[in-house]
Formats: sequence, C-alpha cells, structure tokens
Amino acid sequence: MFDINLFGLFGQLLVGLINGSFYALLSLGLAIIFGLLRIINFAQGAMYMLGAFGAWLGLHYLGINYWVALFVVPLFVGGIGVLMERYLLRPIANEDHLYSLLLTFGLALALQGVFTHAFGSSGLSYNIPEALKGGNRLPFMYLPNYRAWIIVASLVVCGATWYMIEKTKLGAYLRAGTENPALMQAFGINVPLIVTATFGFGVALAGLAGVLAAPVYSVSPDMGSNILIVVFAIVVIGGMGSIGGAILTGLGMGVVEGLTKYFYPEASTTVIFAVMVIVLLTKPAGLFGKET
Repeated sequence: MFDINLFGLFGQLLVGLINGSFYALLSLGLAIIFGLLRIINFAQGAMYMLGAFGAWLGLHYLGINYWVALFVVPLFVGGIGVLMERYLLRPIANEDHLYSLLLTFGLALALQGVFTHAFGSSGLSYNIPEALKGGNRLPFMYLPNYRAWIIVASLVVCGATWYMIEKTKLGAYLRAGTENPALMQAFGINVPLIVTATFGFGVALAGLAGVLAAPVYSVSPDMGSNILIVVFAIVVIGGMGSIGGAILTGLGMGVVEGLTKYFYPEASTTVIFAVMVIVLLTKPAGLFGKET
C-alpha cells in the first residue's frame, strides 16, 4: 500500500501539469508542421532553446522585459522558421521526408554547438517578472503564481490554435492548400505563402514555450535536445499530425509523468516511452490519429 501525502501528490501533479504545458505547446507546433506540411522538424527543440535565449539576451542586452519578450521573441523565432522553410526546406520539398529530417536535425546540432561555444554549457538564470512572484497556499498545496500562469497561458494558446485550424475559414484554407495545392492555386490562393506561414507559426509556438520556460528552467544550449525526444514520443502517442491529439496527449503525459514521479520515481524518465510502445503496438496511428 502507498502512504499518500496529499501535499506531495498535488505538488507532483502541478509539476506534471507544468511539464505538460510545455509538451503541449511543442508537440502542437510539431503536429501543425507535420500534419499540414508533412515536414518532420527536428529543429523544434532548437527553436525552443532560441526562445529562451531570446528572452535572456533581450533582457540583458536590449532591456526587453518579460512581457514584451512574450510577443517579440516568438515573432523573431517564427521569422527564423520562415527563412528555414523558404531557403532550406523548400528546395527539397519534393524529396523524401528523410531529407528534411536530416537537414533540420543537422541545423539543431549546429545551433546547439554555436550557443554552447558562445555561452558555455552551464545554465543561465532568468528572473520571474515581479507581477507573477509569490503564490497562494491552497488547502492541499502551495501554488506559485508563475506556475499557474504557465498552465493558463498554454491552455489559452493551444485552445486558440486548435479553434483557428479546425473551425475557421483560415484553417480551412491551410488544410486545403496543403492537401490539394493545385486546386487552391487555381482559385488564386498563394499556396507557397500558406506553407511558409504555417511553418513559421509552428516554430513560433516553440519560441513562445522557450520564453515561458526561461524563468522556470536554466537557459542552456542543451535544453531543447533534452525535451525534443519526449515531445516526439508524445506526438506519436497522440497521432502524427493530430492537432487536438497533440494538445491532449501533451497535457496528459505531463500528468502521467508527475504521478509516476510520486509513486515510482525510478520509472518517471521512461514512462512516456513505455506508453508510446504500448500505443504503437495496439493503435499504430496513435490515440487520435487516423489510419492511412
């Protein structure tokens, strides 16, 4: 029998929800890029790292505070994504998907190497903004304000993104432009622009996650590579290309990871991969994916 300490249990659930919020944002970006463009973006973790470093550099060298960084840094990282798609990925768009995977993987390693050379491998600190310092003591746990902000911000962004893609005319154009580009071109829709904007938006989500993560985790060059494999596993569990699946699975796997840390800490680093194996054996398309 487990001796359950509610304060410790809910504390781990909070940690799981925070991790799940980052998993949801990153896997959502991956799902958008793969689901709409069929590009496997292995540089998503590097874009997450760029978002965190963008916030840190902006504060220390340009005087850009956290709230401004929340808007400016994702736009900057998204702009890098636009350049990636336009000048690196578009020339190999008609090649096998393996080429884009290898190219983005190499780019991620190059960016990590550059930042390691410039800033070292030790983490850099980024202070929590004054407005979000402190917390509230609930009957069953202590809830830091910034942790609550991360969860709320992630849910709002993920929900708004899902609604835009699944329920609006713009989302219909995005899906149609990638599923039948010739037809959309005939109607006068600029399909290459749609592709570039979609890739940039997916990358910008990683940049936003990086800004949110900067006050919580150490800003370091390897922070993206540490989380990327977990995020890819979550995308596979949810179903490659499933927008809703990426969000729900990201949050759910964060909670599962948090519960595992409380009940059986030794398995907390592998539980997500164990779930991935089980899902692939029973439902290869993922929990929310469609069979092809």
